[in-house]
Amino acid sequence: MTTKIEKQITAYEVVRPENKKEESNVAHIAPLLERDDVLEGSTYKIKTPHSEHALYITINDVVINIGKPDEHRRPFEIFINSKNMEHFMWIVALTRVISAIFRKGGDVTFLVEELKAVFDPLGGYYKKGGKYMPSMVAEIGEVIQQHLVTIGMMEGQLSTPELEAKRREAKDKLGDDAIAKGNMCDKCGAMAVVRLDNCNTCLECGDSKCG
Repeated sequence: MTTKIEKQITAYEVVRPENKKEESNVAHIAPLLERDDVLEGSTYKIKTPHSEHALYITINDVVINIGKPDEHRRPFEIFINSKNMEHFMWIVALTRVISAIFRKGGDVTFLVEELKAVFDPLGGYYKKGGKYMPSMVAEIGEVIQQHLVTIGMMEGQLSTPELEAKRREAKDKLGDDAIAKGNMCDKCGAMAVVRLDNCNTCLECGDSKCG
């Protein structure tokens, strides 16, 4: 509808509609963990036969709810250092991504399965003591697993007498090469499932289809 103005305009005022709260569909992201000035952590050493230089993995933790009954530690950042510059670019990328996931909070244990499922197309290697590693990335995943078990974020032990017995049995019956060709475990994601006594058994987590 058109309104004709017959008088001279001397002033004007903008009339705003009543404010109505609209429902928002924006999903708010949880705030990132804050870094304290001083963090406690642990450093782990990885030495592979593929390089004369070792990798040193440092995982620093933050303490949540200090002084309360539910006080606990959780990882905040990870650093990987080595004199070997061959893998420098992807190592830097990996540590930044993992650190970002740590700072995001929540359940970070899925990183263990994802990393331990990575295999090197050129072949894996055996750690000191005879344990097979499908790749260097997989061993980094095992280090993270060890750290999460230590601070109480993951249950279980990395090595039990029963699991060690299965590993010795597999080595005696199948040989080193058979263990290296293990299939992926549905439970932990490691390439460590072999056939023992007509039963598929994971030499990493001990999972067995026969109970």
